[in-house]
Amino acid sequence: MQKLIRVEPSKCIGCKTCELSCSLKHFDEFAPSKSRIVNEIFMDEAAFVTVTCMQCDEPWCLKACPAGAISKNSDTGVVLVDENQCVGCRTCVSACPFGMIKYAESKMKADKCDLCGGDYPECVAFCPTGCLTFEEEDTPTRSKIKKFATSVKEGLMEV
Repeated sequence: MQKLIRVEPSKCIGCKTCELSCSLKHFDEFAPSKSRIVNEIFMDEAAFVTVTCMQCDEPWCLKACPAGAISKNSDTGVVLVDENQCVGCRTCVSACPFGMIKYAESKMKADKCDLCGGDYPECVAFCPTGCLTFEEEDTPTRSKIKKFATSVKEGLMEV
């Protein structure tokens, strides 16, 4: 069964350790803006929601990519960007309904979470509160998370 990063919002303290560990692993620098994994949506003062890549069953980023640079590993379920094929057009960035694929200026390519190559993700390993866990997918929970993330995004677009 596929493993995903799960988020327990009530345990998150907004420390950004997950973002720092991710950017260090993938870019060799502490730069939260370069993190592949976390996107915080601030709701109110001191209240926010951490959202991670859903590794979608039918990824919109994959369908939108005109270069065929995005694929889904059938064994692990991880959605991957092949930097050798990516032309940097950003179509995938626009297509992701959760905003979880980014354009990396330094590489001029699309960039997204790859669950650290299927190993134990760095963000999970360094999360001080246990907010992030790496577990087998729970389909009902995944559906609820998608519904919540979509409603939050739609609410932000109305603002």
